[in-house]
Amino acid sequence: MAERGVIRVGTRKSQLALIQTNSVVKMLTNKFPDVHFEIVAMSTTGDKILDTALSKIGEKSLFTKELENALEKNEVDLVVHSLKDLPTTLPLGFTIGAVCERESPYDAVVFHPKNAEKKLEALPKNSAIGTSSLRRAAQLKKLYPQLEFKDIRGNLNTRLKKLDEHHDFSAIILAAAGLQRMGWQKRIDQVLSPEQCLYAVGQGALAVEVRAKDQDILNMVCALQHPQTVLRCIAERAFMKRLEGGCSVPVAVCTSIQDSQLYLTGAVYSLDGSDCLKETMQRNIVFPNEDVDGPNDDSQHVGITALGVPYRALASAEQLGTELADLLLSQGAKEILTVARQLNDAR
Repeated sequence: MAERGVIRVGTRKSQLALIQTNSVVKMLTNKFPDVHFEIVAMSTTGDKILDTALSKIGEKSLFTKELENALEKNEVDLVVHSLKDLPTTLPLGFTIGAVCERESPYDAVVFHPKNAEKKLEALPKNSAIGTSSLRRAAQLKKLYPQLEFKDIRGNLNTRLKKLDEHHDFSAIILAAAGLQRMGWQKRIDQVLSPEQCLYAVGQGALAVEVRAKDQDILNMVCALQHPQTVLRCIAERAFMKRLEGGCSVPVAVCTSIQDSQLYLTGAVYSLDGSDCLKETMQRNIVFPNEDVDGPNDDSQHVGITALGVPYRALASAEQLGTELADLLLSQGAKEILTVARQLNDAR
């Protein structure tokens, strides 16, 4: 750990990343008022490459590598990420020590001022919709074949500026959680339901990454753990991991917890959305008379160390994601994703 009483928190430099990190630091300060937290901001590869679609860069740790390097060198003690930016397999020596309570996991539509208060279905034919996500584009192409979907890169501020100040896009699709955290709820013209657009693995949740062997920091950050969110995200990440998905293929999910059951809907798509495999499965996550600590309490589940969450529930959530992926693989998911990956590489 750093000098006693000072914990250094790594983050990306974007306005949204700093807002997210400040929210985590505020939660930690409330729980540990005697500890001083110092924010260390840095640029990542993903922040620097702004002229290429994320899916074309092919790097799994675009927004995390520089932060993990600082963590490895003891320059920071923990790092705050959007969970959806973290690969399902972390580099050796790192773990996600907390997944905070999820905000909206849904996608939102922001329209050009000239189209204010419209819906996607009401836009003129061939209207251009900006999105940096193959997952969003694949689902929405199927739903709205009359619209055109084009890449748009940059942080939230940059994308909104491109939308508002130019006439290249009629609307753009963004994560609702990011807009809400920035205080821009009023810019959300339409929220896409899971029936319209399943969301990305981990979308809307913040993750705290730490050194796996730093027990003091692990014990501290686990105070932020939100059990329902962590179980949902473990199932989602296990689904993605078994499919070997990433931002270069269209993989989408939706999860919910009802009573003692965790429900996971998962889907894979061709790039144009014409091919789709989609299924839902459920598993029990409540086991009576179970101690919180399981046989391997410090073990990782798809990169997450969930201290304080019952072991059997964690194992059940991970198994749910793996089983659903296996079901889709048995129906031909690998072929769909292989073609999607090849076509994306050729674009």
